[in-house]
Amino acid sequence: MKEKTIAVFQRIAVAEGKIHGLPPEQVHFHEVGAVDSIVDIVGGCIALEMLGKPRVLAGTVVEGFGWINCAHGRFPIPAPATLQILGARGIGVTQCEEPQELVTPTGAAMLAEFAESFGPMQGLVAEKVGFGLGTRDNKTRPNVLRAILGQSSTEAASVNDWETDTIAVLETNLDDINAELLGHFVEKAFSAGALDVFHTPIQMKKNRPGVLLTILCAATEADRFAELMLRETSAFGVRRSIAERRKLRREFVTVKTTYGEVTVKLGKLNGKVVQAAPEYESCKKLAEEQGISLKQVYEAALKHAQI
Repeated sequence: MKEKTIAVFQRIAVAEGKIHGLPPEQVHFHEVGAVDSIVDIVGGCIALEMLGKPRVLAGTVVEGFGWINCAHGRFPIPAPATLQILGARGIGVTQCEEPQELVTPTGAAMLAEFAESFGPMQGLVAEKVGFGLGTRDNKTRPNVLRAILGQSSTEAASVNDWETDTIAVLETNLDDINAELLGHFVEKAFSAGALDVFHTPIQMKKNRPGVLLTILCAATEADRFAELMLRETSAFGVRRSIAERRKLRREFVTVKTTYGEVTVKLGKLNGKVVQAAPEYESCKKLAEEQGISLKQVYEAALKHAQI
């Protein structure tokens, strides 16, 4: 949650920096630094965390028209920061006949950070619906924000209770990269928040040995990681695709063995444990404390996990 909160503020800082010709760390927040905006961002990130980090989809971004008064004077709608934030993420904006600001920089940053796609609802089975009402009276439409928690119709019809999400898969073929640079890239991509990074031996044109470098990441982060691949490797291009995942529901438990306590990750399907994986660091620590092999701790943890 903390990382996502910082990421939202970072998007705003980068946008304000470009507008003012300053690096992000020198940007002074004005309206966005107000208490209500901070509460909006932190509260929104906490809410998504408490909901289990669901996929976020949004309707088409619709903005009003006219003028807005801000810290630097009178500007046309959309506000400069709003346009910069949406543009940096490649999000299109359409103006309507409402003579008011409908999308603030705060809202734009939340959308840019979390929303996977934008457009009409498709096959959404609503489970819960929430409404947030503003105090201003709009001219042409209600001043209301609606949030819907639900599943896709295919998920709702599934006989299994697994979790689902959508991720981006980035790939590039490399036959001329230094092995040390490749290792450095893997470490850097993981540090930047990639879900997974790996390279696979392949045969390329002219019978050259090469590697297929692959990154799995959130769809919203695909462009950032594609840029990282192009900057940090010898790649001249990156392939991008979207993949659906089916995941076991996960639970961490502590099991008591004859050697001590070990943390075990359980994978459940339809209420039953079908996978158990002792946590490496927990097993390693116990093995060192007891002066026994790591293998012995693993075996004991699996025995007591009772799959």
